[in-house]
Amino acid sequence: MAESEKKKTTTTKKTKKTTTKTRKKNLVIVESPSKAKTIEKYLGSTYKVIASLGHVRDLPKSTLGVDVDNNYEPKYINIRGKGDIIKGLRQAAKAAKNVYLASDPDREGEAIAWHLQHILQLDDTAPNRVVFNEITKDTVKNAFKTPRLINQDLVDAQQARRILDRLVGYSISPILWKTVKRGLSAGRVQSVALGLIIKREKEIQSFEPEEYWTLDAVFKKGRSKIQSVFYGVDDKKQQLPDNDSVQDVLRRLNRNEPFEIGKVEAKERKRNPQRPFTTSTLQQTANTQLNFRTRKTMMAAQQLYEGINLGRGIGQTGLITYMRTDSTRISEMARHAATQYIHETWGEEYAQHRLVKQPSAEGIQDAHEAVRPTDVTRTPDSIKDKLTPDQFKLYSLIWSRFVASQMTPEILDTMAVTITQNGVLFRANGSKTKFPGFTKAYPAAKEKDNTLPHLEEGDQVKIEQTDPEQHFTQPPARYSEAALIKALEENGVGRPSTYAPTLETIQKRNYVRLDARKFVPTELGEIVQTIVEESFPDVTNTQFTARIEHELDEVEVGAKYWVPVIDEFFKPFSKEVEKAETTLEKIIMHDELAGIDCSVCGAPMLVKMGRYGKFYACARFPDCRHTETIVKEIGLLCPKCHKGQIVERKTKKQRTFYGCSRYPDCDFVSWEKPTDKTLPDGTTPKENSKNQAKTTD
Repeated sequence: MAESEKKKTTTTKKTKKTTTKTRKKNLVIVESPSKAKTIEKYLGSTYKVIASLGHVRDLPKSTLGVDVDNNYEPKYINIRGKGDIIKGLRQAAKAAKNVYLASDPDREGEAIAWHLQHILQLDDTAPNRVVFNEITKDTVKNAFKTPRLINQDLVDAQQARRILDRLVGYSISPILWKTVKRGLSAGRVQSVALGLIIKREKEIQSFEPEEYWTLDAVFKKGRSKIQSVFYGVDDKKQQLPDNDSVQDVLRRLNRNEPFEIGKVEAKERKRNPQRPFTTSTLQQTANTQLNFRTRKTMMAAQQLYEGINLGRGIGQTGLITYMRTDSTRISEMARHAATQYIHETWGEEYAQHRLVKQPSAEGIQDAHEAVRPTDVTRTPDSIKDKLTPDQFKLYSLIWSRFVASQMTPEILDTMAVTITQNGVLFRANGSKTKFPGFTKAYPAAKEKDNTLPHLEEGDQVKIEQTDPEQHFTQPPARYSEAALIKALEENGVGRPSTYAPTLETIQKRNYVRLDARKFVPTELGEIVQTIVEESFPDVTNTQFTARIEHELDEVEVGAKYWVPVIDEFFKPFSKEVEKAETTLEKIIMHDELAGIDCSVCGAPMLVKMGRYGKFYACARFPDCRHTETIVKEIGLLCPKCHKGQIVERKTKKQRTFYGCSRYPDCDFVSWEKPTDKTLPDGTTPKENSKNQAKTTD
């Protein structure tokens, strides 16, 4: 080859190499680094994926940031501390071939994309918004084939909620600072949640228990025992209000004579599976079955959605669909995959043959599918070693519920019998699983068998024992996290994404505390709620708040413009604010005498209210700064040292636990409230592990 030709070839190669190096990539912006890592793997070398780390613009913290005289125009600023991130985003966008905004597929995600579009000065007429409900290879690649314009209705719905919450919070909070103390806050959903807790506490305090009795009996046929309950006399249902009524019944019984089996009803009963999870039902079930706090559930769900490294050539992949949804709908593809898996794993008789149509709840947006696994064949046990314990528990729950929802009902053989003598009527019920159906995939939903022996009308049985027991009606239970979320959802207050931060806020502000996993209002919470209820009745009105939520949902689908919705609320509200600012007086919270003296200087100790609740402080403050934690004795001696009292204490996160008053000399500790039964003399229950107290919270 001639020398000139060699040089030409070399130059061409260099030119191609240089061109390859400088080829521009497509830029994709998402919220989190873990999501970016998963998506970049799917899209390949022609794409660069970076994270904005959430919002880049917001309303200022120091001022209201809303021009109430100019159609509630928001005054957005770049979030403090995000300067380097924004600079990096601008540089990456400038060097990119195309820019795609792939934040989460909800109102919040749409608003993040809108703010990014503004900051990066992107063309708002170009389709650069990409959404996907699950982070899997095929779904992500298909989504990038059909980018769309930013949905302004979704942006307006998020913006309206943000502005409305800002108007409420920044109007009421200064009044609370002036009348009670600094650092307090109020909000739409927050005030309704606190109101529900306080209302329930008042119901408990005003509750007057009523006496009633039950009368159980055990009968015997051969070697089989039959557990039964008293029903009535002379074929009429009868209550047992007191011991006299019980004794009247017992006097009619002749223990030496046989009892007769009366009516025998044998039936087949079907139990249908529950639908797949929505955000709120996932939060509720994780709370009751896994003992997960709402924040913990959403954190683990976010990790499962954004992607877990499964190794073995699979790498980073999303395990569940988007976890913020109010819909129980699933795609046909997911339904088909589940049916095929059920066929192959348990057999044809376990798979639903036709779709069971269930009515949709009123007011749901149905924007996304239910929370489900992205690949039904990826069983929890097959990836257990790749997940943290919390991720594994939550994934198992989501996977089981989804698979079960596509299975046939559980079938039970039930039997109900009456047992009579001298006009006295007892009833016994039994059931036995005939066909497990969906409980094969979801064992937690299985009913326990309670089998009765074979009985026919006219059979005779002997009474073995009677067990009369006194009871008193109980007040309504305090709200757990699961119960409060359910109540908010039933009342149409808040949306799935708001529940976790709402519950966190009312605890953080010390408006409520958790006692045995139930919400109890504090004195501060009751004071704040009283002020808000009396001065701003619409804010705490459940029906009014639900109506506003509904109107904001209409903004989301383009049925209403957001400004009139805000205006409808703010005009009367602003007058209430003006009145409250001039009429409300400072509430002086007088310190109580603690009844003990300071161990440092001998002065009386006072009960003070601090950030984490009440505590003892010396009356000579600031000359004497001695403080003590208030401990509550529960009236039991420590079973370990037999010297100290069992006292109620709090962790830094305000979780209640129980320990010995002689700590650190005695290290007894328990999460459960001890009783004489749970703490027999000289023994320590399994829960009393010092390590558990350190790690569980």
